[in-house]
Amino acid sequence: MPLTPALERLARDCEITPYKSSGPGGQKKNKTESSVRVRHLPSGVVRIGTESRSQARNREAALARVLGELKRRARKPKPRRPTKPTRSAVEKRLTGKRIEAEKKRGRGRSAAAEE
Repeated sequence: MPLTPALERLARDCEITPYKSSGPGGQKKNKTESSVRVRHLPSGVVRIGTESRSQARNREAALARVLGELKRRARKPKPRRPTKPTRSAVEKRLTGKRIEAEKKRGRGRSAAAEE
């Protein structure tokens, strides 16, 4: 199964190592080196492919994962622009605070209770 041109270029910068996988799958999985570990040498990103019994499909899956990780790392986060609250929002918040302060002032001891 031929690789896409993008994955073919990526494979040139990678160390591709087949190995015997472990886990469920029985004798076929335990005896064949169908799992693939791909290490991108310039960045050190390592991804594996173990889901298929075909080494070629696992190689393609692992290369696609490396490519996805490299794209994720290359993406620049969108810069955050700080915003100011609108004048009406500020006035609304301050009005609410004044109302709450009045309520709390009204909870104080009355003059009759102090005597």
